[in-house]
Amino acid sequence: MNAWLVSSPADFCLRSRGAEEAGGVPPEGPGAALIFNTYSVTSNKGLAFTMGSKLKPGGVRRHLKEKVVQMYEDLFHGTDPCINNPRFWEDLFLLKPKMSALEGEISRCTSDQLLGLKENINTLFAKCVQVLSHEHHIRVVNALLTLCSLVRGLYRKMQGDYGFDFINILIGFDAAEEQMQMLLYHCSNFLTGEYCDSLKSLSLKFLLVLATGTDNISQNTVLEYLTINCNFDAVIQLLSHSSTRNQHGPEAVLYLMLMVNYRKHEMTNPYTVNLSLLDDELILNGYGQVITASLADFNHKYSAHFMEPQGSGWFASLTSMVGSMFLSEEMATRNEHIKANDSFLLALYEAVHLNRNFITALTTATDPSTPPSPANTLDRGITPPIPDSPDAPNPSPTVEMEASVQPTNLLVTFLEYCSIVMQDTKTEESLNNVKLCFVIITCIAEDQYCNLLLHDANLVFTVPLHRLPMRHRKVIPEKTAHARPLACAVLDVMVEFMMSHMMKKLPIELFHQNVNIIHRLLCYQKRNSVRLPYNWKDLWAALIALAKFLVTNEAYLAKKMNIFQLAHQVMNIFNLFITYGDTFLSTPSSYDELYYEIMRMHQVFENMYSMSLRYSRTDGDYKESAQKLTNCLGNVRSIINHFTPKLDKWSQEHGISTLTEEQVLEVVRNNYDSLTLKLHDSLDQYEKYAEKPQHANFFANMVRSILSDTRQGIDFGAFENLSILQELSNSA
Repeated sequence: MNAWLVSSPADFCLRSRGAEEAGGVPPEGPGAALIFNTYSVTSNKGLAFTMGSKLKPGGVRRHLKEKVVQMYEDLFHGTDPCINNPRFWEDLFLLKPKMSALEGEISRCTSDQLLGLKENINTLFAKCVQVLSHEHHIRVVNALLTLCSLVRGLYRKMQGDYGFDFINILIGFDAAEEQMQMLLYHCSNFLTGEYCDSLKSLSLKFLLVLATGTDNISQNTVLEYLTINCNFDAVIQLLSHSSTRNQHGPEAVLYLMLMVNYRKHEMTNPYTVNLSLLDDELILNGYGQVITASLADFNHKYSAHFMEPQGSGWFASLTSMVGSMFLSEEMATRNEHIKANDSFLLALYEAVHLNRNFITALTTATDPSTPPSPANTLDRGITPPIPDSPDAPNPSPTVEMEASVQPTNLLVTFLEYCSIVMQDTKTEESLNNVKLCFVIITCIAEDQYCNLLLHDANLVFTVPLHRLPMRHRKVIPEKTAHARPLACAVLDVMVEFMMSHMMKKLPIELFHQNVNIIHRLLCYQKRNSVRLPYNWKDLWAALIALAKFLVTNEAYLAKKMNIFQLAHQVMNIFNLFITYGDTFLSTPSSYDELYYEIMRMHQVFENMYSMSLRYSRTDGDYKESAQKLTNCLGNVRSIINHFTPKLDKWSQEHGISTLTEEQVLEVVRNNYDSLTLKLHDSLDQYEKYAEKPQHANFFANMVRSILSDTRQGIDFGAFENLSILQELSNSA
């Protein structure tokens, strides 16, 4: 024994091991976990000696292994590990787990070998669950880390081989229900009780490991036990307090969102039911704050990047040219940032779609003087810190968008986010992200109460929207932006998308969503006679530009997509304005301006009529859609045919070849009486949004992508930190 050269920690380990073999008790406590997690080499007497380097006693090189790794090997030899070491299970949870080693042992096993090791694996799982009730938190954390490693290792093995039964090998069919009930009870207890943040965080990570095990969440049979023993209340309560929300909010929201999507169309999912019935305003605001924090961080980074001073001249041009060489790398980074928000957008969608009470959280104003964070919502009974006090939060630097700070909320942040991500839809990631944004806005635009808030003249916000730089326009930051009802910002986002995405590779599905959102807002205004203070010329110009684009590129686009259906939606909106505009347009002159725009761009509508008539008279795929479009153009053509001779006559009488806008408006105002229009049916009707069947595949693929990203992103590196031991020992 004296022949071995050992350091003092190794001596301590050696003496501890010797005391154990002599019938004593090895040391426990925070230090024990460190001391026992040492490198060891086995001598011919079977004693574990700790070394700082590889030795060659007797000329034989011995491979050093951590004691816990040796114990994993003993466990996976198939025999009872307690035969050679009666204290095997007591020792195991004193040692810091080596997760990669345990997962490696599992990966090296075949399906048949795992079946042969079923008894040992079941025992390991049961022992881990049993230790969760131990009074020493270091043992508890080690047990949870072991569970994470065990479950993750078996999941990874199952990805390549579905031939063996996961639950049977992990827990055993007979004990599964009881063991899972006890396991989830402990996890809920850790989340709701007075436990340290590390234990709460690890509990959430373990739940995420369970939830992200398979690519298709509905095929994850383990989650059946999570629905039987629903822990929704325990997880959602983390959002009601700023301290726990700040630490665990993102993981809590992510877990709940995933569980809501477990067999959501096949069963009565308790997570879906609980989320739809949730009415605690503080928790709902906390849920919204977590989403706001993620989106606002993205917005701030974008603003900081694009508001940096840009050079001019030949050097700036050269820099831009060289920079474009690295565009693919920049795009990849951008896509990563966008994908990182998919989970929070999906969480926002589920809340908006399922819970009407969440609408209030969408528009609840928050103080933007501090950066958006999950800690912005106050706890019950806690007063806000005085700004100048030492306890007040220290805000991080933010980009100053305006001279004076304006109130904000989740919807303001979300609309700003939409204006950024929709600038580029060339990649699948960004296209899906924008589609999800538009689905969320569609749900908002359909809700009666949300529309009431969107159009409330007393609920006004300044929404910083970002515009895509284009050749035909120079983007100038809006310095005179003023507070308006939120419906104005929604319309601005839709108009901006329309004007910036007319391209030959037309994202027609997004355009359908876009026009449908506009239609829903107008239907609400028409039904409730709401006069929104909006510059309607911008919307009309965008719709006419879209109509012109479809007609001009008809030969190319019609081969690839049904442009007549989109054109029909555009004309329905014009008919809504023509037929009912006097009931909801902001001023009487706005109705006159609508007719002026129609007359000014009459050639676009005439060309569209010719196109639709041509397709409606031939047998083809789009015959029916073309016929509907032809009928829809009736009122616009009546207006053109009615006012054209009036304008010509007025021009001849006054000897003026080119009329000004005011002169055209005068003719229009004086000749309304003799105009005959057709009343179209169901102009203010639309098909209600339904996730299934139209969007079911989209959401399934979105959840699949989030599962994959989350599974790869679960990081246990924080538990390598020695400060965790101190925190655990103090909490114990």
